Amino acid sequence: MNREIKRQEKIIGVRGSKSCEYLFTRVVSILEEARSNVVRAVNNNMVIAYWLIGREIVQAIQGGEKRAGYGERLIEQLSAQLTGKYKRGFSVTNVRYFRTFYSVYSERVPEIRHIGCGELKEIPKHHIESGVLEDISLAVNIPVKNKGFSPLLGWSHYRELMNVENKNERLLYEIEAEKENWDVEHLKHQIHTLLFARLLKSKNKDGVMALSREGNVIRRPDDIIKNPYILDFLGLPDFECFHESVLEGAIISNLQNFLLEMGKGFAFVGRQKRLQFDDNYYYVDLVFYNCILKCYLLIDLKIGELTHQDVGQIDGYVRMFDDKYRTEGDNPTIGLILCAKKNETIAKYSVLKESRQIFASKYMLYLPTEDELRKEIERERIVIKSGPNKNKSVQPGNKKRRKNK
Repeated sequence: MNREIKRQEKIIGVRGSKSCEYLFTRVVSILEEARSNVVRAVNNNMVIAYWLIGREIVQAIQGGEKRAGYGERLIEQLSAQLTGKYKRGFSVTNVRYFRTFYSVYSERVPEIRHIGCGELKEIPKHHIESGVLEDISLAVNIPVKNKGFSPLLGWSHYRELMNVENKNERLLYEIEAEKENWDVEHLKHQIHTLLFARLLKSKNKDGVMALSREGNVIRRPDDIIKNPYILDFLGLPDFECFHESVLEGAIISNLQNFLLEMGKGFAFVGRQKRLQFDDNYYYVDLVFYNCILKCYLLIDLKIGELTHQDVGQIDGYVRMFDDKYRTEGDNPTIGLILCAKKNETIAKYSVLKESRQIFASKYMLYLPTEDELRKEIERERIVIKSGPNKNKSVQPGNKKRRKNK
């Protein structure tokens, strides 16, 4: 009897310990969420405070003396007084930022937008106005309904957004940063690598307006394809002195950054995926699945210039993959050739021109200058907009057996 009582007490003790641990975990979760909400609320209120301060400065300057330098002297004096009272955070540079913040977002309502029920779900983990937009000739001024500021973006985000002069471009980055929960460093990277211009390459005016209203909404395969891809995070030299397997290995080692560069909705499936056709084996370098389009993406890596054989090869991979691995509910597979140099003639006179499933893009292993990006994007736009030459159509080369790299 004593033994049974001790056994029961032991069971109750174990259960009590587990119950206490579960309760502790739940309480910690509540406290951490509350602290996060407090921090977010403080950041949100500071965004509004800085906007209001900027408005006061602009109105004071506009209503004050007209002499040159008056505004700057006013800012310096205000900075000194605020620093005397609050000690930190009100340097002359910061006070100038407040003025710029209001000037850039003067049409906004000074409030933090509320996210409706169901909108805040689990979120997947500087340039001045560039010649790119002028060359593309697609950026238009879009009247947008006045709105407040995002509850998910802090002052550091808006500091970066202020540096983007083109309004449509700035709106896209704000929407994407909010929807995709970008941290400040990732937002800076997307601005520096001209994401807006890279997405514009195949857009008409309606497409530009949609980007500025909705962000980059994925509706069809070419919505997820960029050109070029910026792979500076791989840390590889920008010359052809390594094998394609080295490029593949660097991507796998930096998979999280690669997924961020790829864009929305991608999940990694595998590398060197084997496809068998009769007695022959073929190997696809990288396989991803896009959860938005509900389709597979096959990537073939090339360290050299794009060839007809490369186009034929990826076309064959896509057909075989669809035949063997596509299941009910999956949309047709997409193929992407990532190459060091994109041959525009092949891009124009091959299946790449008309196919909605086969694409080729250039990758860049360094952070390019704005002028370099402008030239790449302009070349891509010209190829997209020029019609195919029916009389000079060239058939892609025969698919060759792919050796395991």
